[in-house]
Amino acid sequence: MTAEQTDPAPAGARPVAVVVDSYTTANHLPPAFDRLGVATVHVQSTPELLTSMPAPNLDAYQANFVCDTPEDTAARLEALAPICVVAGQEGPGVNLADTLSTLLNVPSNGTSLSLARRDKFLMIEALRSAGLRCADQFRSSEPEDLVAWAEARGNWPVVVKPLRSAASNGVSVCSEASEIRKAAEEILGNPDFFGRPNQEVLVQSYLVGEEYKVDMVSYEGRRYTCGVWQYGKRLVGTRNIYDRDSLCPPDRTPVPEIIAYVDAALTALGIEFGPSHAEVIVTPDGPTLVEVGTRIAGGTVPDFHDVCLGTNQADVTALAYARPQEFLSRLAGRSYRMLRHASQYLVPTTADGVVASVDEQVVRQIEALETVFRLTVKLKAGDRIRPTVDLPSATMVVHMAGDHPAALERDHERIRQLKDRVYRIA
Repeated sequence: MTAEQTDPAPAGARPVAVVVDSYTTANHLPPAFDRLGVATVHVQSTPELLTSMPAPNLDAYQANFVCDTPEDTAARLEALAPICVVAGQEGPGVNLADTLSTLLNVPSNGTSLSLARRDKFLMIEALRSAGLRCADQFRSSEPEDLVAWAEARGNWPVVVKPLRSAASNGVSVCSEASEIRKAAEEILGNPDFFGRPNQEVLVQSYLVGEEYKVDMVSYEGRRYTCGVWQYGKRLVGTRNIYDRDSLCPPDRTPVPEIIAYVDAALTALGIEFGPSHAEVIVTPDGPTLVEVGTRIAGGTVPDFHDVCLGTNQADVTALAYARPQEFLSRLAGRSYRMLRHASQYLVPTTADGVVASVDEQVVRQIEALETVFRLTVKLKAGDRIRPTVDLPSATMVVHMAGDHPAALERDHERIRQLKDRVYRIA
């Protein structure tokens, strides 16, 4: 199926779910709904597909609607009597999903806080209004105003970021005025991750502590926690580089406190339905939100998560919408099981050039390691390879699972030794 608007195939007796902007891991949603007897249709929020992410697999959908206006799109979807509208990705898809679900009168997070679920400044202010712990912050279109705020506050470093981007795009940890100016000018001079102009820049207090990601699914404000993972990061210059995510036991401190905090944060943001992916730093004062997105996590790999957690966020999302009573009775208010120790290694590089070839022998060596569940080699011959500065510029992803943490540590060290031999650079 092309990205052009098409008429849907007859849905017969099958209920229909709508997915808006099914980029990256949202491609797991159509098979998850299909396993529960639900057909899916796709809504494309932009006239052309975004190029910053792998394209949606439109062949998995009965139809693709290219949105002209939300009202016109809702009118066409209404004939299908959809059971839900799910945002597949950050960016314009989140706000469009909120609007369409409201127009179609299906389970919805509504539109009153829709902007706060995308704009990082409004997001934190919504938490502040609810009395929840959050960062200090300031936004401006003028780099000097950002510098003045940081200098008046006098507590370094600070974090500078775009208001509505994603994938750690444009996020800098700044320890002096010159770094703030440089980061702000770079943000204002470039579009965000979704190709939209950055008109303002956000500066926030730096949250000291370990960072975690928290994936949940909600229905009527009741939630199932799909997983809590601790981030490993390395500061390279002004950029915090994601290195490795490690699965946390659900009953071990500080996980229960993190889950309770995220539950309150989602309530403050009006997130009552659907998947969410939150990032939280546990400061000396307690868990504090970095940001949250109303979509399934970018690291979702269903078969890997099934092995490690007993289920996965895509299947739980489909269950909540397709069989809400089953979700509420079986999963709501509960958390994942830790069946195996697990981690996700986002493989960095300092190489800069063009990939001449991939050394398949080295790839096989990594794949043969005991705890390697899956290796994803992201580049091929002819692709440009650049030093890793954010999530998209990681060169490989390794999903690892095992019965003993020591085995994961051993294999992780071996991958670090082999990683720079995978790509031959021209």
